Amino acid sequence: MCPTETSNGTNGVANEADRVEIPVASAPRQNRSNPYQPVGDYLSNVGRFKIIESTLREGEQFANAYFDLPMKIKIAKALDAFGVDYIELTSPAASEQSRADCEAICKLGLKAKILTHVRCDMRDAKIAVETGVDGLDVVIGTSHFLREHSHGKDMAYITKTAIEVIEYVKSKGLEVRFSSEDSFRSDLVDLLSLYSAVDKVGVNRVGIADTVGCASPRQVYDLVRTLRGVVSCDIETHFHNDTGCSIANAYCALEAGATHIDTSVLGIGERNGITPLGGLMARMVVGEPEYVKSKYKLHMIKEIEDLVAEAVEVNTPFNNPITGFCAFTHKAGIHAKAILNNPSTYEILNPSDFGLTRYVHFASRLTGWNAVKTRVAQLGLTMTDEQVKEVTAKIKTLADIRPIAIDDADSIIRSYHFNLQEQVPAAGEPVPQVVA
Repeated sequence: MCPTETSNGTNGVANEADRVEIPVASAPRQNRSNPYQPVGDYLSNVGRFKIIESTLREGEQFANAYFDLPMKIKIAKALDAFGVDYIELTSPAASEQSRADCEAICKLGLKAKILTHVRCDMRDAKIAVETGVDGLDVVIGTSHFLREHSHGKDMAYITKTAIEVIEYVKSKGLEVRFSSEDSFRSDLVDLLSLYSAVDKVGVNRVGIADTVGCASPRQVYDLVRTLRGVVSCDIETHFHNDTGCSIANAYCALEAGATHIDTSVLGIGERNGITPLGGLMARMVVGEPEYVKSKYKLHMIKEIEDLVAEAVEVNTPFNNPITGFCAFTHKAGIHAKAILNNPSTYEILNPSDFGLTRYVHFASRLTGWNAVKTRVAQLGLTMTDEQVKEVTAKIKTLADIRPIAIDDADSIIRSYHFNLQEQVPAAGEPVPQVVA
């Protein structure tokens, strides 16, 4: 099998061809008890979480984002086919087009429930209810930063308004989530008092939002665990990625008892965005493979990410979980040998779960002879192990001088093999003697 363009996306990276495609079935994988399964905890929801996919809400806040209605429909249908539980849309109060888009998507008949994200304001709630959504995600800032510099309301007003909006939405037979904004910089007593009040009036979910991305996994665990002891409703979490903790924070939230995680495709959103859908799947499938694989169509991740990346004019990062072009690429000789024997040695994720394949990069000074041996076989050539080791040394010699491409390595291999054939005497000819 010749190296082909990888199915996990390269975005035009020049050295994409310098890798050997290794068949996914080349070695057995561990299929007995899962050593990475989380320690059991009666509050943990790592094996029964739900996704609220916010590419069409939070993602619209990404600097490059502009989704017209046809694109929104494409994204919504793709997310629905993937298996997300909810699709969250921009508030219909934001603009006339946002309202029209919301109404159109509600009429698609998707399996995922359609939500819209609105301010804790009765006017916004009434507009949203008329669009045909399945539920409203109501939000208001609770930190002193936002109370003082954004909406200017005190906690008494926030609690009173929240209860009024929640009761109105519930009277219309719709789901309703109430979330604080900037939760981790809010006063804990204020938060718990507010959440307790909305829980008592029957809110479906309360939300915790790390709006500025300041929270650490331990802070997340502590707050969600505390909240779990105060409310009986579901707990939704929303994590921004300003300090690089969004996936870890989402996982810790589930461990602590949260039930729903907000995501967006490629993590796009305000500033550095939020928990990425693909990245979360990578984390969750390790601990709970049966739940994740049975619920979500993981092979669609690349397709969905490519769709959104093109729409917002960005490249998939090289180190993106699952779909980065390096995600399943092995380069060092020791790694390559082990991967060829058993992929689990250096892969915690199985590329075949995502419809992808692994590669061994062999056109470099770091290559090992096992990788070159695989390439020799792919080229349909025959060499002994000692000969493969010799040709590997030649590849390394050139790679020490300059960067080499797959064509360079193949030329060395073919030239070496040709010389071997030239040295084989024809039948009946005398064997050439080596003269000292």
